[in-house]
Amino acid sequence: MPGGLVALLDDITVIARVAAASIDDVGVAVGKAGSKAAGVVIDDAAVTPSYVTGLDPARELPIIYKIARGSLKNKLLFLLPGALLLSWLLPQAITYILILGGSYLAFEGAEKVLEKLGGAKHGKTLEDPIEDPAKFEEQRVAGAIRTDLILSAEIMAISLNEIASLSDSFWMRAIALAAVGIAITFVVYGAVALIVKMDDVGLHMAERESAGSQAIGRFLLRAMPVVLTALSLIGTIAMLWVGGGIILHSLHELGIHGPSDWAHGIQHAVEGVTGGLAGIAGWLTYAGISALVGLVLGLVIVFVLHKVFKMGHGVGANAEAH
Repeated sequence: MPGGLVALLDDITVIARVAAASIDDVGVAVGKAGSKAAGVVIDDAAVTPSYVTGLDPARELPIIYKIARGSLKNKLLFLLPGALLLSWLLPQAITYILILGGSYLAFEGAEKVLEKLGGAKHGKTLEDPIEDPAKFEEQRVAGAIRTDLILSAEIMAISLNEIASLSDSFWMRAIALAAVGIAITFVVYGAVALIVKMDDVGLHMAERESAGSQAIGRFLLRAMPVVLTALSLIGTIAMLWVGGGIILHSLHELGIHGPSDWAHGIQHAVEGVTGGLAGIAGWLTYAGISALVGLVLGLVIVFVLHKVFKMGHGVGANAEAH
């Protein structure tokens, strides 16, 4: 009996060690995948506040909750099974999905640049009269979830591409992808909720009796319009940078090395002359080149869609949210 108990405990110990190792592997995979998808996450966090800007403050958190719920649904019910199925049956398709998503982000970013320069706006905006606020809110949420689907697809594809290089286990890929999807959704929409409610926090603090609280409150109230404007700019840059970077990397994966080699060549040249700042300068250089590639590609797509095919832009980050 004691011998059997010892053997059982030994078996349990082995199983526990294997499980712990698997959890560690999942943690490593999630960390690497999350870092690779960071650019799209920044884009997602920067774009989303525009969907609640200008609406009734009492509806801000409910709208963000609806979008976050839709985002989780996108990731876990649609994108996760689809990504795993593709990685199993047709893994080479992931690169083409990345190219499509990168092209879409480039298109979105280029269209926003043109609008900032005085070009025509696409879709209903806050400057238009809102006859039915409930319907307009519903349209905004639907538009945000559609945009999230594109960005989430990019996040899941980038994450899967990274996770696939770390593990051949189907279940580890599934667990790691689910963990990435849930973590990123909470981080993005938690940050968005804090951003859009910061002016309410500032107003509350400005009305308190403490001089220090009043000063902080007034600072927050003055800062929030600047923060939201900056986020809009960051979101546009992130779209171009991420979209262009995905295109360069994906073309390299397909054997078209010229564009990526050219970009990395310039990056290494800058790193060679910047000394202690080589890391930052090199990264900024490659990000800038990626953004330029995204802008050029996006402008081409805008021209083809709006001038050649005369198509309106009914989906995406700025379809209902200017």
